[in-house]
Amino acid sequence: MDAFSNIVVDAVNQIKNAVVKIDIFKRQHEKMIPVGSGSGFVFSSDGLIFTNSHVVHGADKIVITLLDGSESEAFLVGEDPDTDLAVIKTYANGFSVAKIGDSEALSIGQLVIAIGNPYGYQHTVTTGVVSALGRTLRTNSGRLVDNVIQSDAALNPGNSGGPMVTATGEVVGVNTAVIREAQGLSFAVGINTAKDIAGHLIKEGKVSKAYLGIMLQEITINPRIVNFYNLKTTKGLLVVSLEKNSPARRSQLQEGDIIIGFENTSIQTSHDLFKLLNKDRIEKWSKLEVLRNTQKLDIGIYPTAQAA
Repeated sequence: MDAFSNIVVDAVNQIKNAVVKIDIFKRQHEKMIPVGSGSGFVFSSDGLIFTNSHVVHGADKIVITLLDGSESEAFLVGEDPDTDLAVIKTYANGFSVAKIGDSEALSIGQLVIAIGNPYGYQHTVTTGVVSALGRTLRTNSGRLVDNVIQSDAALNPGNSGGPMVTATGEVVGVNTAVIREAQGLSFAVGINTAKDIAGHLIKEGKVSKAYLGIMLQEITINPRIVNFYNLKTTKGLLVVSLEKNSPARRSQLQEGDIIIGFENTSIQTSHDLFKLLNKDRIEKWSKLEVLRNTQKLDIGIYPTAQAA
């Protein structure tokens, strides 16, 4: 095989036994009726599995299928619709555990591989490159999901919840969505965000965090501005749009601003901001440090709890 094929094959061999097919059932007239399917992957030796919230939400029964065809029931640990992430647990044997990578170490143009079960075709593999980092994605439910990786790896219904992996077989994202009308646009929640969410779900079954209502994109700041203000960061978060009736809309923040700090902490990535927007910031006056044209400004904002 050629070098590229060897890279993909090796990466798939490392992750394939951790990937599961997920079938969802709902009770109707005392019978369990299949209503949908998706993907997931085992991330701990005790059988914890990442998938999407929209895959398992409202399920009365969850059944997973391993690569060898064996089936077993799984149970919901917790879900977070705001990031479209869920953790389920299986007591089955015969799986391997996915190796977790670092989504903050990704570069635009880097090779990524998606594995899942589109339309029920188990363990389908597609490849692509990272197209953009730090996107904010609006889901079909209207929610905003931060710290999203954009790639051109083909995803279809049933891929949701499966892993996005690097050439070394490390998981860097949880595949979550495609834009149906577009070609070559697919999205995954960064694994660093997923790990933070998993900690909350395992302990509490849910996540409470502060909400600003901003669509963001990670960008590189003009070096002249970095030098002029002696900034600690060379990257920031471009404000793409502000949600209606949101804390951001009620503040003096504007589209086109570049966020470089929150509460005196430097911000380079969406994940940096995500970590700071914990439940302790809900309904507490906070300070955003932004660049507007060539000005550096401090803007007050009042985060709220994310609406249900």
